[in-house]
Amino acid sequence: MSTHHDPSVRVPTRVPTRVSAPVPIGVLTVALTAADTPVRLRAALELGTAADPHTARALVERCAVEPDFYVRDMLTWALCRLPARITVPLLLAELGAEGTQARSQALHTLSKIGDRSAWPGVARMLHDPHDEIARSAWRAAVVLVPDGQEPRLAAELAGELGRGDREVRLSLSRALAALDEAAVPALEAAAAHPDPQVRAHAAATERIRVDPDSSFDLAVETAHRIAVTDPDGSREVT
Repeated sequence: MSTHHDPSVRVPTRVPTRVSAPVPIGVLTVALTAADTPVRLRAALELGTAADPHTARALVERCAVEPDFYVRDMLTWALCRLPARITVPLLLAELGAEGTQARSQALHTLSKIGDRSAWPGVARMLHDPHDEIARSAWRAAVVLVPDGQEPRLAAELAGELGRGDREVRLSLSRALAALDEAAVPALEAAAAHPDPQVRAHAAATERIRVDPDSSFDLAVETAHRIAVTDPDGSREVT
Protein backbone atom coordinates (compact mmCIF):
# COMPACT_ATOMS: atom_id res chain seq x y z
CA MET A 1 0.00 0.00 0.00
CA SER A 2 1.06 3.54 -0.46
CA THR A 3 -0.34 6.81 0.82
CA HIS A 4 -1.64 9.23 -1.79
CA HIS A 5 -3.21 12.62 -1.37
CA ASP A 6 -4.65 15.21 -3.70
CA PRO A 7 -1.75 17.44 -4.88
CA SER A 8 -4.11 20.38 -4.73
CA VAL A 9 -4.38 19.95 -0.95
CA ARG A 10 -1.75 22.00 0.79
CA VAL A 11 0.22 20.12 3.44
CA PRO A 12 0.36 22.30 6.57
CA THR A 13 3.84 23.43 7.52
CA ARG A 14 3.00 23.20 11.19
CA VAL A 15 0.42 21.38 13.27
CA PRO A 16 -0.31 23.71 16.21
CA THR A 17 0.64 22.46 19.65
CA ARG A 18 -2.17 24.54 21.14
CA VAL A 19 -5.38 25.16 19.27
CA SER A 20 -8.68 26.73 20.17
CA ALA A 21 -10.52 24.11 18.13
CA PRO A 22 -9.58 20.56 17.08
CA VAL A 23 -7.52 20.31 13.90
CA PRO A 24 -9.68 18.68 11.19
CA ILE A 25 -8.99 14.98 10.74
CA GLY A 26 -8.45 15.47 7.03
CA VAL A 27 -5.75 18.07 7.66
CA LEU A 28 -4.01 15.77 10.16
CA THR A 29 -4.12 12.84 7.75
CA VAL A 30 -2.47 14.91 5.03
CA ALA A 31 0.09 16.14 7.56
CA LEU A 32 1.30 12.55 7.97
CA THR A 33 3.08 13.01 4.63
CA ALA A 34 4.69 16.37 5.50
CA ALA A 35 8.43 16.79 4.87
CA ASP A 36 9.14 17.90 8.45
CA THR A 37 9.41 15.10 11.00
CA PRO A 38 7.98 17.15 13.91
CA VAL A 39 4.86 17.85 11.85
CA ARG A 40 4.34 14.15 11.14
CA LEU A 41 4.95 13.29 14.77
CA ARG A 42 2.42 15.86 15.95
CA ALA A 43 -0.11 14.69 13.36
CA ALA A 44 0.21 11.08 14.54
CA LEU A 45 -0.23 12.23 18.15
CA GLU A 46 -3.34 14.24 17.30
CA LEU A 47 -4.81 11.38 15.28
CA GLY A 48 -4.21 8.98 18.15
CA THR A 49 -5.86 11.39 20.54
CA ALA A 50 -8.87 11.75 18.24
CA ALA A 51 -9.12 7.96 17.85
CA ASP A 52 -11.28 8.23 14.75
CA PRO A 53 -11.74 4.79 13.14
CA HIS A 54 -11.85 6.43 9.71
CA THR A 55 -8.11 7.18 10.02
CA ALA A 56 -7.05 3.55 10.42
CA ARG A 57 -6.14 2.94 6.80
CA ALA A 58 -4.10 6.16 6.53
CA LEU A 59 -2.20 5.27 9.71
CA VAL A 60 -1.43 1.74 8.49
CA GLU A 61 -0.31 3.01 5.10
CA ARG A 62 1.99 5.56 6.69
CA CYS A 63 3.59 2.88 8.87
CA ALA A 64 4.78 1.19 5.69
CA VAL A 65 6.85 4.16 4.52
CA GLU A 66 7.55 6.37 7.56
CA PRO A 67 11.37 6.75 7.91
CA ASP A 68 11.50 8.06 11.49
CA PHE A 69 11.44 5.60 14.39
CA TYR A 70 9.62 7.93 16.78
CA VAL A 71 6.92 8.75 14.27
CA ARG A 72 6.42 5.03 13.57
CA ASP A 73 6.10 4.45 17.30
CA MET A 74 3.47 7.18 17.52
CA LEU A 75 1.61 5.70 14.55
CA THR A 76 1.52 2.35 16.34
CA TRP A 77 0.19 4.06 19.46
CA ALA A 78 -2.49 5.76 17.39
CA LEU A 79 -3.54 2.43 15.89
CA CYS A 80 -3.70 0.86 19.36
CA ARG A 81 -6.26 3.51 20.26
CA LEU A 82 -8.64 2.24 17.58
CA PRO A 83 -10.94 -0.81 17.74
CA ALA A 84 -9.06 -4.04 17.04
CA ARG A 85 -11.92 -5.21 14.79
CA ILE A 86 -10.90 -2.43 12.42
CA THR A 87 -7.11 -2.37 12.75
CA VAL A 88 -6.28 -6.08 12.93
CA PRO A 89 -7.65 -6.98 9.46
CA LEU A 90 -5.79 -4.05 7.92
CA LEU A 91 -2.54 -5.05 9.62
CA LEU A 92 -2.92 -8.71 8.67
CA ALA A 93 -3.34 -7.63 5.04
CA GLU A 94 -0.03 -5.74 5.37
CA LEU A 95 1.75 -9.02 6.13
CA GLY A 96 1.45 -9.77 2.41
CA ALA A 97 2.87 -6.41 1.33
CA GLU A 98 6.02 -6.22 -0.77
CA GLY A 99 7.83 -3.75 1.47
CA THR A 100 9.89 -5.12 4.34
CA GLN A 101 9.00 -2.20 6.59
CA ALA A 102 5.29 -2.65 5.94
CA ARG A 103 5.39 -6.24 7.15
CA SER A 104 7.74 -5.61 10.06
CA GLN A 105 5.78 -2.64 11.36
CA ALA A 106 2.49 -4.50 10.98
CA LEU A 107 3.86 -7.33 13.10
CA HIS A 108 5.12 -4.86 15.69
CA THR A 109 1.75 -3.13 15.88
CA LEU A 110 -0.13 -6.42 16.13
CA SER A 111 2.03 -7.35 19.12
CA LYS A 112 1.13 -4.07 20.79
CA ILE A 113 -2.60 -4.48 20.11
CA GLY A 114 -2.43 -7.98 21.58
CA ASP A 115 -5.48 -9.42 19.80
CA ARG A 116 -4.90 -13.17 19.57
CA SER A 117 -7.07 -13.48 16.49
CA ALA A 118 -3.93 -12.32 14.66
CA TRP A 119 -2.01 -15.44 15.72
CA PRO A 120 -2.38 -17.50 12.50
CA GLY A 121 -1.05 -14.62 10.40
CA VAL A 122 1.89 -14.03 12.72
CA ALA A 123 2.74 -17.74 12.93
CA ARG A 124 3.22 -17.86 9.16
CA MET A 125 5.99 -15.26 9.42
CA LEU A 126 8.26 -17.05 11.92
CA HIS A 127 10.67 -18.30 9.26
CA ASP A 128 10.64 -15.28 6.97
CA PRO A 129 13.99 -14.94 5.15
CA HIS A 130 14.23 -11.23 6.01
CA ASP A 131 15.85 -10.94 9.44
CA GLU A 132 13.95 -7.83 10.50
CA ILE A 133 10.61 -9.39 9.65
CA ALA A 134 11.51 -12.64 11.39
CA ARG A 135 12.61 -10.75 14.51
CA SER A 136 9.33 -8.83 14.58
CA ALA A 137 7.41 -12.08 14.13
CA TRP A 138 9.26 -13.74 17.01
CA ARG A 139 8.48 -10.85 19.34
CA ALA A 140 4.83 -10.81 18.28
CA ALA A 141 4.49 -14.58 18.54
CA VAL A 142 5.40 -14.79 22.22
CA VAL A 143 2.72 -12.17 22.95
CA LEU A 144 -0.04 -13.68 20.80
CA VAL A 145 0.56 -17.43 21.13
CA PRO A 146 -2.65 -19.19 22.25
CA ASP A 147 -2.63 -20.86 25.65
CA GLY A 148 -1.24 -24.36 25.43
CA GLN A 149 0.66 -23.80 22.19
CA GLU A 150 3.81 -22.42 23.81
CA PRO A 151 5.83 -25.68 23.44
CA ARG A 152 4.93 -25.87 19.76
CA LEU A 153 6.00 -22.26 19.28
CA ALA A 154 9.25 -22.96 21.12
CA ALA A 155 9.99 -25.86 18.76
CA GLU A 156 9.36 -23.58 15.76
CA LEU A 157 11.63 -20.88 17.17
CA ALA A 158 14.33 -23.40 18.05
CA GLY A 159 14.50 -24.25 14.36
CA GLU A 160 15.99 -20.78 13.84
CA LEU A 161 18.82 -21.20 16.37
CA GLY A 162 22.19 -20.33 14.90
CA ARG A 163 20.69 -17.88 12.42
CA GLY A 164 22.01 -14.41 11.68
CA ASP A 165 24.21 -11.90 13.44
CA ARG A 166 24.34 -10.95 17.13
CA GLU A 167 21.15 -8.88 17.05
CA VAL A 168 19.16 -11.60 15.31
CA ARG A 169 20.38 -14.25 17.73
CA LEU A 170 19.71 -12.06 20.75
CA SER A 171 16.14 -11.44 19.54
CA LEU A 172 15.56 -15.16 19.15
CA SER A 173 17.06 -15.93 22.55
CA ARG A 174 14.82 -13.35 24.20
CA ALA A 175 11.75 -14.78 22.49
CA LEU A 176 12.57 -18.30 23.62
CA ALA A 177 13.45 -17.12 27.13
CA ALA A 178 10.07 -15.37 27.34
CA LEU A 179 8.41 -18.77 26.87
CA ASP A 180 10.32 -19.96 29.95
CA GLU A 181 9.65 -23.60 30.89
CA ALA A 182 7.80 -24.24 27.64
CA ALA A 183 11.09 -23.70 25.79
CA VAL A 184 13.14 -26.20 27.79
CA PRO A 185 12.45 -29.35 25.71
CA ALA A 186 13.23 -27.51 22.46
CA LEU A 187 16.44 -26.08 23.89
CA GLU A 188 17.51 -29.46 25.24
CA ALA A 189 16.99 -31.01 21.82
CA ALA A 190 18.96 -28.21 20.17
CA ALA A 191 21.82 -28.73 22.64
CA ALA A 192 22.53 -32.02 20.86
CA HIS A 193 22.37 -30.55 17.34
CA PRO A 194 25.30 -31.49 15.05
CA ASP A 195 25.98 -27.81 14.23
CA PRO A 196 28.14 -26.22 16.97
CA GLN A 197 26.63 -22.82 16.19
CA VAL A 198 23.16 -24.15 17.00
CA ARG A 199 24.39 -25.86 20.16
CA ALA A 200 26.12 -22.69 21.33
CA HIS A 201 23.08 -20.55 20.63
CA ALA A 202 20.82 -23.00 22.46
CA ALA A 203 23.13 -23.08 25.50
CA ALA A 204 23.39 -19.28 25.56
CA THR A 205 19.60 -19.03 25.33
CA GLU A 206 19.15 -21.39 28.26
CA ARG A 207 21.53 -19.26 30.30
CA ILE A 208 19.48 -16.16 29.45
CA ARG A 209 16.27 -17.99 30.32
CA VAL A 210 17.55 -18.98 33.76
CA ASP A 211 19.34 -15.69 34.43
CA PRO A 212 17.85 -12.82 32.40
CA ASP A 213 20.46 -10.42 33.77
CA SER A 214 23.41 -12.43 32.48
CA SER A 215 25.50 -11.14 29.60
CA PHE A 216 24.37 -12.56 26.26
CA ASP A 217 27.80 -12.05 24.70
CA LEU A 218 29.53 -13.88 27.55
CA ALA A 219 26.96 -16.65 27.39
CA VAL A 220 27.52 -17.06 23.65
CA GLU A 221 31.30 -17.03 24.02
CA THR A 222 31.26 -19.64 26.77
CA ALA A 223 28.71 -21.83 25.04
CA HIS A 224 30.51 -21.66 21.70
CA ARG A 225 33.82 -22.64 23.27
CA ILE A 226 32.22 -25.70 24.83
CA ALA A 227 30.22 -26.55 21.72
CA VAL A 228 33.26 -26.75 19.47
CA THR A 229 35.20 -28.88 21.95
CA ASP A 230 32.26 -31.10 22.89
CA PRO A 231 30.81 -32.36 19.59
CA ASP A 232 28.19 -34.66 21.14
CA GLY A 233 26.81 -31.88 23.35
CA SER A 234 27.12 -33.99 26.47
CA ARG A 235 28.96 -31.43 28.56
CA GLU A 236 26.91 -29.04 30.67
CA VAL A 237 27.58 -25.33 30.31
CA THR A 238 28.29 -23.73 33.68
